[in-house]
Amino acid sequence: MNYGHLELRIEELLQEKGISKNTICKELDIPRSNFNRYCRNEFQRLDANLICKLCNYFECEIGELIRYVKE
Repeated sequence: MNYGHLELRIEELLQEKGISKNTICKELDIPRSNFNRYCRNEFQRLDANLICKLCNYFECEIGELIRYVKE
């Protein structure tokens, strides 16, 4: 049975706020290769610390960052 999946809205938030991937990676000390995987929603697990960093950085609630897609 397929329960759906989670999507991160990182690309959308970066565009809305006019922030580059290089900038956020440097400021949050996130390896660019890992960050790109999250941007492409190519992950199996989410790191709670990373989610907290992103919510703080974007000044958003978790629901604005993560979307549940029912399949």
